[in-house]
Amino acid sequence: MGSSSFASKLQTPETAHSVRELKTEGNSGMLAVQGMKVYTSSDVEAVNGTDVRLKCTFQSSASINLNSITVSWSFRPLGPGREESVFYYHMKAYPPLEGRFRKRAVWAGDIMSRDASIIVREVKFTYNGTFSCQIKNPPDVHGNAGEIRFRVVHTASFSELLLLALAIGGAIGLVVIFLVVFVSCRRCVKNRARQRHAEVDQESPRKERKDPTAW
Repeated sequence: MGSSSFASKLQTPETAHSVRELKTEGNSGMLAVQGMKVYTSSDVEAVNGTDVRLKCTFQSSASINLNSITVSWSFRPLGPGREESVFYYHMKAYPPLEGRFRKRAVWAGDIMSRDASIIVREVKFTYNGTFSCQIKNPPDVHGNAGEIRFRVVHTASFSELLLLALAIGGAIGLVVIFLVVFVSCRRCVKNRARQRHAEVDQESPRKERKDPTAW
């Protein structure tokens, strides 16, 4: 796969890459649009030594054929160096047998769900560069690859730390709310039980006074 085959177009929140072609159907003169759209995150940042999921989803104008659809992941380093294969999928996963991603790249997708994601384990600083995800689903084979600019850092960025803090704070808040509701419900049940016992105790002397058989 040559580097000239890659093209990117920024969208929010993901980048969509597509090439469309027109063909004539029979003699009707009607034109049908075909094209493979690949969606990836434009930029991904990961902490050194962690596992990262590289998301790649797609839309195809052709129905999914498990016997012919292929997924190719490749990597182009930030500095000098050649492009190399990261992962290949055709009916089953084919992780690389050599290179920097040997025993590092793991299939995490679901073709029928149009998901071609992978997980890269224990990322290193040598993984700084561009990951490309290309999908071919014959006859839909002309789509461009989705590209992810990948950056490995020593520590999480402020935004990631903030999101983590918010997630932890939200979880703690939910636990506190649950405990408050639980304790309040228990108190309500106990108070109602006490009220019922008090009403019974008040009714008992009245019944004894009204009983004509009592001496």
